[in-house]
Amino acid sequence: MTDTPRHDFRASALRAIRIERSAIEALEERIDEQFTRACETIMACQGRVVVTGMGKSGHIGNKIAATLASTGTPAFFVHPGEASHGDLGMITSQDVVIAISNSGSTSEVVTILPLIKRMGAPLISMTGNPDSILAREAVANLDVRVAEEACPLGLAPTASTTATLVMGDALAVAMLEARGFSAEDFAFSHPGGSLGRRLLLKVSDIMHTGDQIPKVREGTPLSEALIEISRKGLGMTTVVDADGRLVGVFTDGDLRRTLDKAVDIHNTIIDAVMTRNGKTIGADHLAAEALNIMDALKINALPVTNPAGDLVGAINMHDLLRAGVI
Repeated sequence: MTDTPRHDFRASALRAIRIERSAIEALEERIDEQFTRACETIMACQGRVVVTGMGKSGHIGNKIAATLASTGTPAFFVHPGEASHGDLGMITSQDVVIAISNSGSTSEVVTILPLIKRMGAPLISMTGNPDSILAREAVANLDVRVAEEACPLGLAPTASTTATLVMGDALAVAMLEARGFSAEDFAFSHPGGSLGRRLLLKVSDIMHTGDQIPKVREGTPLSEALIEISRKGLGMTTVVDADGRLVGVFTDGDLRRTLDKAVDIHNTIIDAVMTRNGKTIGADHLAAEALNIMDALKINALPVTNPAGDLVGAINMHDLLRAGVI
């Protein structure tokens, strides 16, 4: 019995990566006046960008539509087969259509071209055949042809779909920058994810206020300050003057250092051991900023003050963890 030769999986994978990398690099010289015309067409669009494509091109089209929509260009995907059976009504003359077909002659896509042209919606094509009917009918053709597929049979769309995906990302990024799309704009379309929480959540949304703030007055015995730390459970207490302005903080770390010095907690006032001029944050700041401050200073809690220096809240690392900022 002879052993079956062991296949070199790594060699196959590396060959695929090299082919797809070459396909992406070849796109650089095709970012030309056609690409600019496509961008200008989308920028002038009064409606939405409608992406369509069949098979693997459709899967890529779905992703391109999602990327456009999440970066400031309203977009959605329409299946070309379903478009011929009623979904064409989702497209209006105010929209721009991006049709994807590697051959440029996919029957389901070609079938709806006359109807798109009749309604007056501008057509942008993404195809591997610049001489195809799809490319000829478009106001701009984005050339995504590849020298070869990563599939050794030359059959499975691999390098061609990668090139199409990258061209779609290039289009979305160009639109993003042209529109001045900001991180805050991005967060508004991603409110449910960790990105949205980091970019939208304010300190005021999660800070402790009122009686929840660990707080003692100047002149308070250290023993009473320790009771306040234990009662409020934030690992620290703030120290305020008679007008409610923050003058210092006393943390678990300060307590350890104080005990190392054998300080009498019953006969020592908080003023003698608290940290003065500590770091604070405003209620209108992003919660992510509070996290950055805590990480940088290796602390677990922050007092929250208003512009006048009045204590208005407190926040700690556990609050950020519960809110999903971390």
